[in-house]
Amino acid sequence: MVPILDERSLEFISRSPEQTRRVGARLGQLLRGGEVICLQGPLGAGKTVLAQGIGRGWGATTSLVSPSFVLIREHRRPTGDQVLLHVDFYRLEEPQEALGLGLEDWLEDPEVVALIEWPERAMEVLPSERLWVRLEFADTERRRLLFIAEGPPYEDLLRAFRRAAFGV
Repeated sequence: MVPILDERSLEFISRSPEQTRRVGARLGQLLRGGEVICLQGPLGAGKTVLAQGIGRGWGATTSLVSPSFVLIREHRRPTGDQVLLHVDFYRLEEPQEALGLGLEDWLEDPEVVALIEWPERAMEVLPSERLWVRLEFADTERRRLLFIAEGPPYEDLLRAFRRAAFGV
């Protein structure tokens, strides 16, 4: 199904992992704290690659790697109190398991940026306002990224991202 794109959505075709990282870096540069970015897609679609770019653009001092086995990895900038959380719900068997992580407190903190892989596995803990990124295989090399803003703050973020990344 082809999405209907409007002011609340943006579609992008990435031709390589490095291009996906660069797009992520453009988004990461815009994050100020309090944002929730949900990364949905099948295994190998590029969720962690996009997260790496976001971390790079945000200014994380450590490289982002998949948090599948630890569920949450915390990253910081060289200065300031902001935190970037890289969360992975893939291993959750029940949505209630996400509640035991203390994630609700982090998601309400204006100093925290949360990147959540496999968010559909624990929708109950997610705020209703967020930026949703759906990653899909366009073919063996290319990935389709669909950015969907859910809520006015994320519509503003998506507009700023569109200008920063594509000049429109």
